[in-house]
Amino acid sequence: MDENTALKEKMTSAPRCPGVYMMQDASGKVIYVGKANDLKNRISSYLTGRDTRPMAPFLMARASDIAFITTATEKEALILENNLIKKHRPRYNVILRDDKTYYHLSLDPAETFPRLRLVRKRQNDAALYFGPYPSGLAAKETLRFIQRIFPLRTCRDRDFQLRARPCLEYQIGRCLAPCKNRIDEAAYRTLVENAVSFLRGRRRELISDLKKQMEQAAQELNFEEAARLRNRIGALSHALEQQHVDGGSETDKDVLGVFSDSETHRICILFVRAGKLTGSKSFTPVKTKADREEILSSALRQHYDEAGLPEEILLPYSLPDEAVLLEWLAEKQQKRVRITVPRRGAKKALVDLACANARELQASDRRKEEQKEAALLFLQEKLMLAALPRRIECFDISNLGGKSAVGSMVVFQDGEPDKSGYRRFRVCGPDEPDDYGMMREVLTRRFQGPDPAPDLLVVDGGKGQLNVALAVLSDLKIKLDVIGLAKEERSFLAAKRRLQGKPAKSEDRVYLPRRKDAIYLSSSPAALALLQRLRDEAHRFAVSYHRKVKTKNDLSSVLDAIPDIGPSRRTLLLKYFGSAQQVRKASLEDLQKVPGIGRELAEKIYSALS
Repeated sequence: MDENTALKEKMTSAPRCPGVYMMQDASGKVIYVGKANDLKNRISSYLTGRDTRPMAPFLMARASDIAFITTATEKEALILENNLIKKHRPRYNVILRDDKTYYHLSLDPAETFPRLRLVRKRQNDAALYFGPYPSGLAAKETLRFIQRIFPLRTCRDRDFQLRARPCLEYQIGRCLAPCKNRIDEAAYRTLVENAVSFLRGRRRELISDLKKQMEQAAQELNFEEAARLRNRIGALSHALEQQHVDGGSETDKDVLGVFSDSETHRICILFVRAGKLTGSKSFTPVKTKADREEILSSALRQHYDEAGLPEEILLPYSLPDEAVLLEWLAEKQQKRVRITVPRRGAKKALVDLACANARELQASDRRKEEQKEAALLFLQEKLMLAALPRRIECFDISNLGGKSAVGSMVVFQDGEPDKSGYRRFRVCGPDEPDDYGMMREVLTRRFQGPDPAPDLLVVDGGKGQLNVALAVLSDLKIKLDVIGLAKEERSFLAAKRRLQGKPAKSEDRVYLPRRKDAIYLSSSPAALALLQRLRDEAHRFAVSYHRKVKTKNDLSSVLDAIPDIGPSRRTLLLKYFGSAQQVRKASLEDLQKVPGIGRELAEKIYSALS
């Protein structure tokens, strides 16, 4: 019995009940996960040709085995399918990925004196989350505005507990110093509730409440508090006037838009809160032959598996599994929600706007890809490279007089950072200023490792660093295109600018093997910008690691000079406080709390680090 016949026999034996099926390729890897209310009926559609999706023939051609997991209900099948997709990330399923990490504002109401935090990811906890915000700048501006209008504390919990007196934020009126009991818990809680109302979009109700509080404060002759409330009302009223886009009602909505171009699909979500368009979120393009209903259904499940629910979700078209989706959403988040496919009016205009945003994002992505491809082609031609430089590695060295020396390696794949390929190196040589020797050590260790060779190797520096790289590759018998990127002045342009009384400008230039003069890439700004971005990222990565190593080494040397502090107690201090910086900031009382550190030893450490 051949493999294809065995697969068909297994498919025909599918159970007639709700559940999930997993298709596997010849290597046993899961390539597709699907759900069904009747597994036998669903699987038979693959065999009889009733499944008209363009991806169905691809699945049948690549599938070598199939497994079934039965469930009691279709909703359980939906939940199981979602979990299996997360676990296996099958090739032919729709995998939704953010095109960037969005900021949220988070507030934990369980704290006695809560504070707002900027966070990158929502956690499954009792905290309140607001957002996502379309950019880090938008999130930070919102936080600054709220802090000015509702002066909640900004300090971390540890600083809040250990503060000896109110900080500068209190002096400039941006905090009410709950750390030193300058405001009672009830009044602070009112401030928190007002801030939450603002973030939830209930601004008109908030302004009305603040006006009542202002009138009450004036009647009680508390004119200072009444003036503060008046200023708060004015700032909120001004913010309300700046909201130009109106969603037609006060209902909180999420609006999903989809744009499809051949087999590439782009999804965009608009957030409408209290009738106002407050932001958007987009995802990386999805390349699949799946039909549009499956794409949108997968997007809904994956997004709302973590994100909070609005009162209503607007979609561009209906979904066949809408009923079970609604049931799953209601149970998961303990909140009922409506799914609407508008045909006309303000809601239809919002859906059209979301789809237009998705279309524009897709066009923007296409333009960026074309620009990156043109830049890579230019580099191949101008630098006479053997292959198109799709994978580029750049190396940099960071040290201070030879001490705490480290090296960095960053990787760009198709013109974008591939952080999974980043590497950092502790230089093991003597603490002497020898950049060439350090570069030799780092490159030797890198190319003796298992990582794949790049299409282009870039070293930060001029002819010296380039020659070091060439020598290392020659010793290891590796053939590879190498360039050096250095920022230097063009002598004749520098002299001209000095005669004009202007400061000389430095310009990046590229050094090639066996070529005396450097090459300038100013004729292709996109190609030059790509190399500069690569070099700057390698420099940033190296400097950040160097600072970390130096801080740890500096603290270790200081602690080693203290009597009775050996390697074990030094390690104990670092583990207890979490970092060298926190050890330096620790008070005498904090040091005494470390197991094995008594008062006398704590005083010695505190005196040495003060």
